[in-house]
Amino acid sequence: MRIVPDNCNDASEPSHRSSAKIAPPSSLIITGKHRVPDAILRLALPSPLRRLFDYRAPAGVSRSALQPGMRLRVPFGRREMIGILVEVVDHSEVPADKLKPAIALLDSEAPLPPALFKLCLWTSQYYQHSLGDTLSWALPVLLRQGELAESRQERFWHVAPGASVGDPRIARAPRQREALTTLAQHPHGVAHQLLSKLMLNKDSLNLLLAKELVYVEVRSHAPSARHEHWLAQPELPLNTEQRAAYEAIRAGFDSFHAFLLAGVTGSGKTEVYLQLIRETLEAGKQALVLIPEINLGPQTLARFEQRFNARIALLHSAVNDRERLDAWLAARDGEADIIIGTRSALFTPMKNPGLIIIDEEHDGSYKQQEGLRYHARDLALVRARQENIPIVLGSATPSLESLHNAYTGRYGLLRLNQRAGGAQQPRFMRLDVKSRPLDSGISGPMQQAIGQTLAAGQQVLVFLNRRGFAPTLLCHDCGWMSGCQRCDARMTVHQRSGELRCHHCGYVERVPRQCPSCGKVDLRPVGAGTERAEERLAILFPDFPVLRVDRDSTSRKDAMNQLFATIQRGQPCILVGTQMLAKGHHFPRVTLVSILDADGGLFSGDFRASERMAQLIVQVAGRAGRAEEPGKVIIQTHLADHPLLIQLTEQGYFAFAEQALSERRSAGLPPFSHLALLRAEAHKPGQAEAFLDQACSDAEQLAAQMGLGGIELLGPVPAPMERRAGRYRAQLLVQSSARAPLHKLLATWLLALEQMPSGRQVRWSLDVDPVDLY
Repeated sequence: MRIVPDNCNDASEPSHRSSAKIAPPSSLIITGKHRVPDAILRLALPSPLRRLFDYRAPAGVSRSALQPGMRLRVPFGRREMIGILVEVVDHSEVPADKLKPAIALLDSEAPLPPALFKLCLWTSQYYQHSLGDTLSWALPVLLRQGELAESRQERFWHVAPGASVGDPRIARAPRQREALTTLAQHPHGVAHQLLSKLMLNKDSLNLLLAKELVYVEVRSHAPSARHEHWLAQPELPLNTEQRAAYEAIRAGFDSFHAFLLAGVTGSGKTEVYLQLIRETLEAGKQALVLIPEINLGPQTLARFEQRFNARIALLHSAVNDRERLDAWLAARDGEADIIIGTRSALFTPMKNPGLIIIDEEHDGSYKQQEGLRYHARDLALVRARQENIPIVLGSATPSLESLHNAYTGRYGLLRLNQRAGGAQQPRFMRLDVKSRPLDSGISGPMQQAIGQTLAAGQQVLVFLNRRGFAPTLLCHDCGWMSGCQRCDARMTVHQRSGELRCHHCGYVERVPRQCPSCGKVDLRPVGAGTERAEERLAILFPDFPVLRVDRDSTSRKDAMNQLFATIQRGQPCILVGTQMLAKGHHFPRVTLVSILDADGGLFSGDFRASERMAQLIVQVAGRAGRAEEPGKVIIQTHLADHPLLIQLTEQGYFAFAEQALSERRSAGLPPFSHLALLRAEAHKPGQAEAFLDQACSDAEQLAAQMGLGGIELLGPVPAPMERRAGRYRAQLLVQSSARAPLHKLLATWLLALEQMPSGRQVRWSLDVDPVDLY
């Protein structure tokens, strides 16, 4: 541990300096030794190089035709690249005879509007990331490749006037009847690219088309008509708490305000969102709704389509490049009224922005873990402030950072403490499994509770946050365990495919028939994953369907939709799954939640582990008893008397959160301090640590020279999993009591890191505000 003495003043806002070494934006650093007769185009290129590049304008392009945010095709070495214009200047550090002309201007108008361009500049500076890479990240893939930024025509499927599922021509065609029923739920038609997401069979639709029971409308992205009545169905009445939250947010609609809507699971946060969106639409503005998981997209889209006479754009990684570009352009041009998407949808431009909603704001998937390591929730707050619009962060288990901001007055805190519709909160039971035999991870009392619930005609959710059949394979003779050849990790047994898989690097082997160490054949899977639990539950309860929901079972296209359609039919069944089941899904017939292993988060070196564990338990528990029937949550644990579990199950999440915030304050951990993590990895042992040792020394010297105090350097140390994917990893943590001195140091430090000879032997990255210390 190395500490720089505190001898500087605190500052509440980050301070950013240009990191450009060559041709920095003139608005940030004034340079320029060579005046060139023609205008100079200063471009950001999609590259990790933290600099801008100067080019002459293409032949025949006047200065008046150029705007920041436009794309140009330029020569770069022996290849061509597409860059983004940052500014037009008169001087360059590059001699006039060395400047190359750009090949072509690709846009008549900038695809990135000024507001989004400004957000990208802020993002690049705050996260200390290449501006060219940041701007490229904000564009859909096809625009990065040079596609024209123009909308195309779309086909929409409609039910024909007078058509009915009772038509005798489809009396013996169940698939056609089902397709017609689904289509009838979308009065404004279904876009062709959304057919698969709604499980609409194209063959069935074509048969209906031939019978003139449906028709196809071809239309371009014409601006949506402004409706006198935006509602396609009546709004649900708000209870007293919902009404108070709605009115408080509505009162702040005229400018930037941040609200934390902290409502227990099933409290009706979504209904508050919907009514706020209706207010936004009536004002002639657009709403952006971020969700944490792709799998929430179709059900969210369906609910919004049922409620609104509005054009809705859906953006996430599962839509193809053309669909994503069309949705992005529709939002930019004001042709989409509501934009729904995952993390990257934050960079969707809006012509008339009016409201941003971040659902499940606590979710870790809002943090990008590769490349541009931004946090969508935090950037959404910056965007809302820049565009002077309100933002709502919603969660039943708010992050400690958001709770701290609410407690200190930065956000308005709005509580929903009661479930909507009279539903009751589930009851918790801690089941001590010490000395109890476990059958594939399931105790006798748990099996009995599951059987009773199924016999009562209800559904059961069995939660185990570990996919695969078993965490490892053990030789009972010599003790060999299935380790990954490329990582310091065990290989997970996937029995159905007969494979051992590393869930960290993706390495796969066949399950051996005999021990690779001693040659014996007594190989046993140790522990339980979702695959093993599914197999055992199917044997224990053969009369009931067992549905597994994890990354393996839902990898096939539309598999998740089909699983959830089965669940929504309401027949007694068992859902077995990972945290995919914990995120926002509504299962009204689930009355028992069985958590098979709650102890993992109690033993971790990551200071956020207990927060994540508490959030996960509460979110999973929230799937129980969301309708008329009361819910019950049984938690299997070897530590039934652990203070955290007692507090969480008896006093609730907010009691836990307040205690955790008190502990963070005493320890000087976020949100009471600010972090940056420098990671390095190399093929040879010791290289990463050597690079980080030098980086640490440089940071100490720079902090002293710049008069920056309150900065602590922790490490370097090996990563918790030192070897991963064949590389040896280490990390250096930088902690500061204030944000401003940390960012001043980072901006200068990165310039030094780029010049370090040892940096050429390693792959390194900087993570500002890391959420995982791995």
